[in-house]
Amino acid sequence: MKRALLIMAAVAAISAPAMADEALAKSKNCMACHAVDKKLVGPAYKEVAKKYAGNAKAADMLAEKIVKGGSGVWGAIPMPANPQVNAADAKKLAAWVMSQQ
Repeated sequence: MKRALLIMAAVAAISAPAMADEALAKSKNCMACHAVDKKLVGPAYKEVAKKYAGNAKAADMLAEKIVKGGSGVWGAIPMPANPQVNAADAKKLAAWVMSQQ
């Protein structure tokens, strides 16, 4: 019984940050243009993570794009700057996106 509770607590601890960052993405309106596993206006987060897998600087680059916007990487539609997102939240979001592999 004790062992089962420990396993359940460990699973909850592992999945809680992922859910919290998805909630952050929703609260910052990121999910209006992006989804985890399918293209909407912008690319799916899984595709972003796949494209930048193995790039040690990817999370920092993505955090900057989240705040400042960007264009030309995923097609003709630019990603606008998001003034709702501060640098700390952008880093959390970028790390979460990269974890979507």
